[in-house]
Amino acid sequence: MVTRSGRQDSLATTAWVNRSAFKEKLIEDLRLVVDAEELLRATANQAGEGAAAARARIQESLQVVKEHLVTAETAVIERTRQAAKATDEYVHENPWKVIGISALAGAVVGILIARR
Repeated sequence: MVTRSGRQDSLATTAWVNRSAFKEKLIEDLRLVVDAEELLRATANQAGEGAAAARARIQESLQVVKEHLVTAETAVIERTRQAAKATDEYVHENPWKVIGISALAGAVVGILIARR
């Protein structure tokens, strides 16, 4: 039988891997947006059928990337809500642990501030 904490550890590991891949994909998408916008600015003064077609393709690609970013934003918001809900449940299930951890964190911060 998988314990609750074992399941949470497994879910946390999976979430970490997914978050890492998600972060890399997001950075790649943002770079594409920046590159595409720079290319559009660079070719804005160029006339001709080829340049117009290239700008149209770039604008379509840019729109697709922006849609991916909106989807990513929605996913981040949903994950944040899930994390907040999980935190809320944990605090309600383990109030004394949370109080102890908070007190310890406060003491550490107080010590660090006092050292300066």
